[in-house]
Amino acid sequence: MSSSAPLPYKLIATDLDGTLLRHDETVSERTRQALAAATAAGAAHIVVTGRAVPWTRHILDALSYKGLAVCGQGGQVYHAGEHRLLTSVTLDRQLAGLALAKIEAEVGPLHLAASRDGLEGEVLVGPGYRVQEGPLPSVMLDDPGELWAAPLNKVYIQHPDLDDDALALAARQVAGDLVGVTVAGEGIVELLPLGLTKATGLSLAARRLGVTAKETLAFGDMPNDIPMFAWSARGVAMANAHDELKAVADELTASNEEDGVAVVLERLYLS
Repeated sequence: MSSSAPLPYKLIATDLDGTLLRHDETVSERTRQALAAATAAGAAHIVVTGRAVPWTRHILDALSYKGLAVCGQGGQVYHAGEHRLLTSVTLDRQLAGLALAKIEAEVGPLHLAASRDGLEGEVLVGPGYRVQEGPLPSVMLDDPGELWAAPLNKVYIQHPDLDDDALALAARQVAGDLVGVTVAGEGIVELLPLGLTKATGLSLAARRLGVTAKETLAFGDMPNDIPMFAWSARGVAMANAHDELKAVADELTASNEEDGVAVVLERLYLS
């Protein structure tokens, strides 16, 4: 990209899982170089993930990422260079309990997990909840009541029979006036503070960076990225993305395993 050419986008917002990260939780060298070229041209890169800070920090450190990151589905703005939480929104536990009661009255008993607030917030896993294999730490609980003992970012719900989309739909229908409901990944249906989305945190972070929505390019793969696409000037869905996100994307790129983020950035910033 020539030095005289206008910058295509001043802010590049990337989801992590299924987008920037490959299945082994690494970022390819090609994608690293494409991001480096974009930032060298003057763009800022910001990670926008559903993961809370404790599940994100090690990845940012491995990337030598020093800027702002939006974590916890938009509820946390984190300064990676300073290892400091700038903003944090917590879930009203009373409302969440009421929402769960309404959902269970509709679909039957749920399996639960929850993410505690803060830089060191643990992910607590209740009986029956299926945890995906991987390096992310979690604490198994025998007493589901312990889930509610301290402030939370979110509650995860699973149903023994319903798939993610059906469970999320049922939850929205009966409790959508109490909590936000989003599908963040396979087997990951989340209850959030009402109105909170990735766009909430991204808009706060962009304001701190002096960048507007019209100057933002976003990459994602799941329905929880839909508000971020709506906020940004352009939304790019990965080839492996959920159909709901593909339906609202401005562009489709290659999968996360095939450097889909790099494909777009190379075209915009290296041509």
